[in-house]
Amino acid sequence: MSTFFTSDCHFGHANIIKHCQRPFASAAEMNEALISRWNAVVGQNDTVWVLGDIAFRQSNGTFPGIFYRLKGIKHLIRGNHDNDEVLAQPWASVSDYKEINLHNKKLVLSHYPMRSWNGMFKGALHLYGHCHGNIDDYSNCVDVGVDRWDYTPVTLARIQQHMSTLTQWKPKG
Repeated sequence: MSTFFTSDCHFGHANIIKHCQRPFASAAEMNEALISRWNAVVGQNDTVWVLGDIAFRQSNGTFPGIFYRLKGIKHLIRGNHDNDEVLAQPWASVSDYKEINLHNKKLVLSHYPMRSWNGMFKGALHLYGHCHGNIDDYSNCVDVGVDRWDYTPVTLARIQQHMSTLTQWKPKG
């Protein structure tokens, strides 16, 4: 069993294609590609931490069908676009913020990037979404959104490999 991280799928959001220059012709095409890429790496018994905005203001009844097609045990860190239809799904957990330990590493999970987080001076890593790859990653804090990771959930090992090439975020002072 593996653990994956992702954010900002924006299922059903046609305007995100133009806004983020995603390589899809329509929201339907994007939805199918995101589902396919998710299911290509995530197994039924794997854990997936979704750091918000899995869908964009879904209220037309389409998101439940998408949710059930996505493999894995899904946890949601609420994002600014996750509405009642998203929240009504049978998530393993729903929270605004979470600290977890994975492979002897403390992870601070939030939809929003933080410039200071619990344990940052003791090796804790901060994973977030919201920014669609538009702010710099550092060796201790990274955007796990689909726009940064080829529209696919990623493992901590892959995230750490990316982090190893970066400089550390340190507050001034």
